Amino acid sequence: MLLNVVIATALMMGTTAVHAAGMMWALSLRGKTQGRLMPQRQHSPVYQVSRVVILMFCVSLVEVLLWAATYLALNAIEGFEKAVYFSMVTFTTLGYGEIVLDERWRLLASFEAANGIIMFGWTAAIVIASVQRVYFGKEDGR
Repeated sequence: MLLNVVIATALMMGTTAVHAAGMMWALSLRGKTQGRLMPQRQHSPVYQVSRVVILMFCVSLVEVLLWAATYLALNAIEGFEKAVYFSMVTFTTLGYGEIVLDERWRLLASFEAANGIIMFGWTAAIVIASVQRVYFGKEDGR
């Protein structure tokens, strides 16, 4: 059990770092066109928010791949596709259940689900911040 906790803690630290980097990138997207010498074509608000949503989806996918790679390294699941599928279903807390881990590693799945809930909550906050910037012109909570 202790090994599961140690592995899960390392993975949660990794996904937090990935998510923080993705957040910084996503929230900096709007600022990239400001201050240029040549005026750029203004993108629609839907496009601006959509690219934040897509970027954060890709960030979540990287996090799912971190968990999947761990399952493969531990030989908890055989095959890349199965590991990614199991990880995605667990990270999103969908939990179909047709692929299950051996008792030795099943605690990891619960940690991944908890990690996924936190990351998706954080993603929702990032998207809301983006919507506030794009539609209401609010910067940095002002």
